[in-house]
Amino acid sequence: MTNTPALVLHDSRTGRKLPFVPRDPARVTIYVCGPTVYNFVHIGNGRPAVVFDVLVRLLRYLYPEVVYARNITDVDDKINARAFEAHEPIDVFTERYVAAYNADVTALGVLAPDVEPRATQHIGEIVALITQLIAQGYAYAAAGHVLFSVPSNNRYGALSHRDIDDMIAGARVEVAPYKRHPADFVLWKPSTPELPGWDSPWGRGRPGWHIECSAMIEKHLGSSIDIHGGGSDLIFPHHENELAQSSCIHDDGEWVRYWLHNGMLTMGGEKMAKSVGNFVTIRDLLQRVDGEVLRYALLSGNYRSPLEWSERLLEQARASLDRLYGALRTATEAVATAEHQTAIGHNDGIPPAVMAALLDDLNTPEALAALHELARQIHRAQSPAEAAAGGAQLRAGARLLGLLERSVADYFQTPAAADGLTDDAIEGLIEARRQARATKDFAAADVIRGQLAGHGIELEDATGTTRWKRVR
Repeated sequence: MTNTPALVLHDSRTGRKLPFVPRDPARVTIYVCGPTVYNFVHIGNGRPAVVFDVLVRLLRYLYPEVVYARNITDVDDKINARAFEAHEPIDVFTERYVAAYNADVTALGVLAPDVEPRATQHIGEIVALITQLIAQGYAYAAAGHVLFSVPSNNRYGALSHRDIDDMIAGARVEVAPYKRHPADFVLWKPSTPELPGWDSPWGRGRPGWHIECSAMIEKHLGSSIDIHGGGSDLIFPHHENELAQSSCIHDDGEWVRYWLHNGMLTMGGEKMAKSVGNFVTIRDLLQRVDGEVLRYALLSGNYRSPLEWSERLLEQARASLDRLYGALRTATEAVATAEHQTAIGHNDGIPPAVMAALLDDLNTPEALAALHELARQIHRAQSPAEAAAGGAQLRAGARLLGLLERSVADYFQTPAAADGLTDDAIEGLIEARRQARATKDFAAADVIRGQLAGHGIELEDATGTTRWKRVR
């Protein structure tokens, strides 16, 4: 695309913001590490899904073609153990959690990737890559294992900026006797009869974690890619090891041009993690919180910084989203009044302040602030046409963030729970309250308001009408 606006991204390898210059502007490639599927994912796993969804939306606005791959790790020691306990083959076991993950992140407004490769579907490519590493002297077979020789790569540590002693300690694994060097890592390991395994030149076994991503990237995106993303907890050892093995194969220090990493969610001051127990699943949150509210909360902080997850954060996100949809409601009502019947949401012009914020390393807090300024302008509009135009801009800007893509009615008037009130029943009570107020029976009007509040219905009296919403 000609005259593409300047996108700047923070590259983890250099530690600096760099102008984004893809290898081929006609085909931008991005790979993000997805989940290891052995349970329902927690909201911390939703952060990279949402963050990189925004990046892909932005890239697709800027470039004619973007190929986005987000993988599934469907063979792993945790998966093996859980599937064994459940007396299920790993493909049956993992399929349940793949479907759950996709349903959960879809509820957060995350668009499907172009490719969703699974490790178990790429065993041939993995074996071929390992064979090549051995042939070129970067890996060796020992005791049924194949290991990558870390000393064979003099660039090892370039991503995590650790010295070798720190890396050995950071790996937190016992040094096996078959390793030539303590930092060497596994590419292939043997499987006992009860474990999943595949035939290979080194015996029946299964791949190591790191080689899986390298093989899937090459298969679907090519020998080099523009962006590799994931959580900051993956920088070492996972991404460091990916970089080591793939850069050796291709002898290219720019196997990945830009490394992007999101910060972790914290809860109670600690990183959210199942091993610690301080987590809440997306699935449980969705039972009581609108998915768009969860998305707003995840975008409310700088993507590279830690974000403390709390009820207060959710309350702030809900109130902020209410204000944005409230402005859209005002704009929608203005459309009905305006003579030219401007259509809300059919203006592709992105507000400059929103675009500028996202071009500056995905500054979503600043982009959200720009949306709220637009909302204030809608409420201050001097004419229906001005309000309607503001609504179109608000929709267009929010779309890049994956927000405000529903109708106002759908957002404020979600279907009633089994013990709640239908929309018709609510409208009937509001009409009864209007009549009570018209006859100055304010006590009866207050009783009706209280009845509605008891069902989670909040009223807002405006000039000549009463608006209502379900309080989530």
